[in-house]
Amino acid sequence: MKTNASRRRRTVVVLLSVILALVIIRLFLPYIVRSVANKKLASLDGYHGHVGDVRLSLWRGAYGIDDFIFSKKDSITQDTTPFMRASAINFSLEWKSLLKGSVVAEVEALKPELRFTREKVEPQTVVRDSAYLKKLADLAMPLAINRLSIADGTLRYIDESLGVDVQADKINAVALNLKNGYDSTSAFPAGLQASAMVYQGRFEVNAKVNPLKIDPTFRMNARLEGVELPQLNDFFNAYAHIDVNQGRFGLFAEAEAESGKFDGYVKPVIKGLDVLSLKDQDRNDNFFRKAWEAIVGVVTEIFENQPKEQVATKIRLHGSLENPSSNWLLAIGYILRNAFIQALQPSIDHEINLQAGPAGQPSTGSNSTNAVAMREPAD
Repeated sequence: MKTNASRRRRTVVVLLSVILALVIIRLFLPYIVRSVANKKLASLDGYHGHVGDVRLSLWRGAYGIDDFIFSKKDSITQDTTPFMRASAINFSLEWKSLLKGSVVAEVEALKPELRFTREKVEPQTVVRDSAYLKKLADLAMPLAINRLSIADGTLRYIDESLGVDVQADKINAVALNLKNGYDSTSAFPAGLQASAMVYQGRFEVNAKVNPLKIDPTFRMNARLEGVELPQLNDFFNAYAHIDVNQGRFGLFAEAEAESGKFDGYVKPVIKGLDVLSLKDQDRNDNFFRKAWEAIVGVVTEIFENQPKEQVATKIRLHGSLENPSSNWLLAIGYILRNAFIQALQPSIDHEINLQAGPAGQPSTGSNSTNAVAMREPAD
């Protein structure tokens, strides 16, 4: 009896020891993971990262990081420049796909900010930064990402040599089934919906994609409406050498690609544009600057649809993805049509059909001003 009691005591002690060890490991594991992650992020060539906290949820195959900061190191001065930050990023197994036999992940980024900076001494950094994003994602999540969501994000572009700092904020996006984890029959199994604010204007994009095809295969449409152009004067000063006193910008686009072929259009629309003014802020401009603004103003006035107070055109893009072509004569025709015959509608035309071939006839589009509605592709 004593032997049995002793065995039971040893069993209880072992079980309690194992449980205690697991509890201790669970308590200290986030700190260990955070320390290892910060050491790894600090050792990356040309970059430096830091994680404020790590959250683990082992029972559902998930973890999260808080207060994530990722910066670039200047190759000459070794100074750091913010590249990416987020208040929280959550990684987890996607159970919907796991139940169907696919081991993939889902990622949720809360208040992320992505900043592309073009320095004076390193003009190729924007390209390098874009390539590094994939390396960063692979480091954080070794599994293929099947679902990606962004809440309240910000995207910035800074050109320090010209004093340009432009951004889109309030970015909300959801990309679904990127690795076709649960739908292998649809011609376009993956989807993307995104929206953002751009200087009081609203941007929306809706796309359907087949990520498993070798050639890019997608259908998408996008709209940008109500951008206040005077708020972009730093950009216009740097690249166009003009000041915009008033005006709103819109852009409408559709595109479709399949089997290496591409068809689409972009339709820019500018309303109420004024680049020539005698207001106080323009009086310090030199003669050549004012002369250039006068030329832009006169040309704009000539090609403006007076009743609608808008300048607009429509540029067709089609051909192969490697060498797309555009019909600039048709684009000029749309400018003249908008100015003197019938105003182009500031809306998506819903006319792209790659199988039917590129549409070459001018279209004034639909009168719809509703939110983006993606045309359902045929499977």
